[in-house]
Amino acid sequence: MTKSEMSIDTQLIHAGEIRPGIEGAVALPIFQSANFESVEGEDYHDIKYMRLSNSPNHTVLAAKLAVLESAEAAVVTTSGMAAITTIFHSLLSAGDHVIFQDCLYGGTYDYARREFERHGLRCDFVDGEKPDTWADALRPETRMIYVESITNPLVQVADLEAVVGFAREHSLVSVIDNTFASPVNFRPAEIGFDLSLHSGTKYLNGHSDIVCGVVIGRAEPVARVKKMMSFLGGSLDAHACFLLHRGLKTLGVRVRQQNDSALTLARFLEAHPAVSRVNYPGLPSNSGHERAMELFDGFGGMLSFELAGGEEAARRFEKAVTIPIVAPSLGGVESLITRPAATSHAGLTKDERAEVGVADGLIRVSVGIEGTEDLVRDFEAALAYH
Repeated sequence: MTKSEMSIDTQLIHAGEIRPGIEGAVALPIFQSANFESVEGEDYHDIKYMRLSNSPNHTVLAAKLAVLESAEAAVVTTSGMAAITTIFHSLLSAGDHVIFQDCLYGGTYDYARREFERHGLRCDFVDGEKPDTWADALRPETRMIYVESITNPLVQVADLEAVVGFAREHSLVSVIDNTFASPVNFRPAEIGFDLSLHSGTKYLNGHSDIVCGVVIGRAEPVARVKKMMSFLGGSLDAHACFLLHRGLKTLGVRVRQQNDSALTLARFLEAHPAVSRVNYPGLPSNSGHERAMELFDGFGGMLSFELAGGEEAARRFEKAVTIPIVAPSLGGVESLITRPAATSHAGLTKDERAEVGVADGLIRVSVGIEGTEDLVRDFEAALAYH
């Protein structure tokens, strides 16, 4: 069997690995060395140095990640925000313009709103589900379109195929944050995206014990990102590389359990009288359901919902649940809940949050790998008093 014929579960274990193992080691060792012995005849680009992200820990990870998304190359970074901002500063120049999807992770949105102008960059925001309106945001200096595969925190699914077509038609770089979907559910390069990025802190690592980022895609822009990252100092340390590498190997089994539990929980919440709205692409009522059915292999482990009682009801719910932990991250083995208005989107003003649909009482749920029925019973008990 050729590697291209292997399932993603097999690739998660074996893609990119050094075989035979170093000194027979089944697990890749941690190369806790800042630099490596040079060989006569090497040029600068052949030098192995931790800041250049080319230690064995880095190169094995990059090879594996590229295979997982059917892409040409990958690089790991110190955080998801490092991945995002390094993409901007390696592919854009002063005077350039970016089109963003209007519902985004708060850190991305805040950076575009607050920091772009200081770097001579401009941006506009568009509805990802209305491609017929995107041309209105075009300028002669537009260079990039940026979306999320499943948005944070409203879990919307934009018209992703239209994004790729629009980018090609107007010679734009197409960038997608694939954190919420993960390569198990969606591989952006397969429909033509130039670059995909992840907060590897979340699903890729899956154990809530490191912060890291990932950029995957065509070789040429990934090389530019990697070069800029070496200037900015965003190289991931060897031990974090090891933990990400280890976490990746269980990605398939984790995400499929999270897919199943999240769908069951979303159906339960949608039917509950205390819940006024549920956001989850696996529900037929979701505006992105048909697109998700066509593009994804699973609907993901993220959902959000609003209670009829608003913010106060949301606060009571946070105190009443016993299994989920109230914490701001996502994608780990444990279920987490948070109010985005107080965490991921706290950097936005109340009016800005309202503009993008993030209500103060919105609860975001990252479904872990606990027993599905245990989660449903816990949510049911917490909702009993609303």
